Formats: sequence, C-alpha cells, structure tokens
Amino acid sequence: MNPRRVVITGLGAVTPLGNSVEQYWQGLSKGVSGAVPITRFDASKFKTRFACEVKDFDAKQYIEHKEARKMDIFQHYAMAVAEQAILDAGFNMETLNKRRVGVIWGSGIGGLRSLQMEVVDFAKGDGTPRFNPFFIPKMIADLAPGHISIKYGFLGPNYTTVSACASANNAIIDAFNYIRWGKANVILTGGSEAAVTEAGIGGFNANKALSERNDGYETASRPYDKDRDGFVLGEGGACLILEEYEHAMKRGAKIYAEMVGGGFSSDAHHITAPHPEGIGVIYCMEDALEDAGITPDKIDYINTHGTSTPIGDPQEVIAVQKVFGDHAYKLNMSSTKSMTGHLLGAAGAVEALACVLAIQNQLVPPTINLFELDSQLDSKLNFTANQAQARKIDYVLSNDFGFGGHNTSLIFKKFEG
Repeated sequence: MNPRRVVITGLGAVTPLGNSVEQYWQGLSKGVSGAVPITRFDASKFKTRFACEVKDFDAKQYIEHKEARKMDIFQHYAMAVAEQAILDAGFNMETLNKRRVGVIWGSGIGGLRSLQMEVVDFAKGDGTPRFNPFFIPKMIADLAPGHISIKYGFLGPNYTTVSACASANNAIIDAFNYIRWGKANVILTGGSEAAVTEAGIGGFNANKALSERNDGYETASRPYDKDRDGFVLGEGGACLILEEYEHAMKRGAKIYAEMVGGGFSSDAHHITAPHPEGIGVIYCMEDALEDAGITPDKIDYINTHGTSTPIGDPQEVIAVQKVFGDHAYKLNMSSTKSMTGHLLGAAGAVEALACVLAIQNQLVPPTINLFELDSQLDSKLNFTANQAQARKIDYVLSNDFGFGGHNTSLIFKKFEG
C-alpha cells in the first residue's frame, strides 16, 4: 500500500510567550524570554526561583467550571489548544466522520500538581484516607486525549505517549503513521505539561538539571553559551491537526505544511546523560531523513533539542555535524527553548509548531541569550544567535530527546499541492 500524504491543517498554542498561535509566534520571532519569578508557589527556599510560566490563562474560556475542577492544569492546557486547533481547521462537525478522527497526545509527567496536592493533604491528616474522587483521572497522562475525545466525540485512536521530553514528538510520529497507513483521516496531536510545582522544581534541582541564575532569570536559558548552567522549566502545550491530504483537499482546508518523516532511537547509555558521541541522535536523524526520502542537504533549518545543559548541547551539535557534513554550515540551527524554557513532555509540540510557523513565515526564530559561544562548538555553524533570520525554508527538522535515552526527530516540508 502506498503511504498517503499527511498535512497540517489546524494549530493551537498555550505557551509562556502567549496563549494563542499568533502571540506565540510574535514572541518567538522577536526573541522574547518567557521566564519570570515563580508565582505558582512560594519558591523562596528553592535553589531555582523562576520558570517559564503560562501567563493570564483562564481555563473557563474553554471548559465549564464544574468540568475544569475534575482536571489537572496539564489537561486544561490540552483542552484549550485542541479547541483552538479545531476552530482553526474549520471542520464541519456535523459531517465529519468522527470514527476516523483520533487524538494522540504527549505528556512526560501528567498531573504532577494533583498528585502532589493529594499526597500532601493526606500526610497532613490523621491517616484517614480522604482522597478526591477525581484524583486518579486528574493525575494520569492519558486523560488529556481522553477528555478531548469525550468533548468532541472523536472515536479513532486515543492514547498518550510517555517518553520524557520526547513524548510529544513520539505522539506526532504515531499520528503521522496512523494517517499515512490509512488508519485515520484526522488526528489531533501534540502535548501538554504543567510541572511548575514544588515537586517539579525541587526534583529537577536535586538532579542539578535546572539553571540557578535567579538574579538574571530572563537570560538563564542560554543554549550553546559558554556560561549555561541548566535548563529553565516551562509549561503549556500545543496542538497540531494532522490530516490526510485528499481529505483536506476535498473540504477545502487551508494547509500550513506537510509532515514527511519521523525517526526515533535509544541511546542505551544512561538514565539522564546523553551518549557522549551522540550515537542515538545520529540514528534518529538518519532515520527521519530516510523516512522522508530526502538527502541531508535538503534541510534548511534544525530546531534543536538545545536545553541549555552543559552536557547535552555539545552532543547534539556533534551529531548534526556527523549527519549533515559540510551542509551543516549552510543550514540554520536554533533552540526555541531559550525563549519558552523546557516544556518537558510538551516540548516537541511547541517546537513542531515553531517549525511549521517558520516555514509559513520563511523566518528562523533565534537562539536568544547566546552571548559567547561555548569553545567546544564550531563557530562557523549558524546558531541563529539572538535575532531571527529570514531565509528560504523548504524543509525543517525538529529534535527532542528524553531521560532514558529516548531520541526523536520530525521533518516538515513546505506544502506544494
């Protein structure tokens, strides 16, 4: 069976840079930092006291108050971005074959806030088990797509992928494969995360993953900079509607871009540290290129994993140079995590959205806070330092990797009918 073409026809975003696709892109293109002092809780005793929080988000715009109380914040974000994307796609919900519509989501942690609150309340009590009846549904990661499908009556594939910071990319690849092999016509995919909690900040502080630049939080996420000291925790989510090409054309849908490939691999090396030679990253990028049926010289822009950690950043660049050879000097790279922070399981979703918007606008968003390049890195490479760069963009590759050695790459293409 010949694989079917897969296009992107709807977008939604709730991010530290804004709660719509337009606001998100404005922030990215202008090089805005989403980092702020933490407001979710009193962080005064924590080593890290800032994060890339979502701002001015009102769940009641998308969910009835009674229903919202049954959900964790990461589910609120999922419902919001799904509604935005559905409206953007312009479906006729009366004629849409919902048996052929699915929701495949990514979340690395799920309802961490709900888990923390219930455990803390129990520990403060007298030992009598008094738990919220919605505790488990609020906590488990699969309820984000579950709530979306229930609201809209989507009867196709429905589940969550969990692969740490590669979760959303894995979800997008699964959605892509279901459509191109004829298992669905439309799939809402992406991811959401809401881990800016005492447990989230404290846990990442404990394993020394977070930046502690409290006096300069807006410049704390600095991928590839010689003085980077860890990532900045982010939150939010994004939704991309993947649709079979003929199905989209028949209904006259606007098409943002085409997805043409995906690759994944394992480092098989360490629970948190990347492979020192970037072996797994090399494999997943090579697999994505092969899946897309293109040679490395076709890629114009790589949205890198680029978390701003001392160990992780150089390994990815080494892998890029090995896969792309001389062409590595002709393409742009940038880490949008320098602006959004690291959204963990939702990172791949907001970064896939950044890639689609880069194609749409023929503009590469920058790596901000790149003051002095790490001497380990080749200064002849273009890291799109501090300012967006206009260029011809036909193909974009997006990387995300997760604790446990999970590696993923996506490839998007400028749409041509």
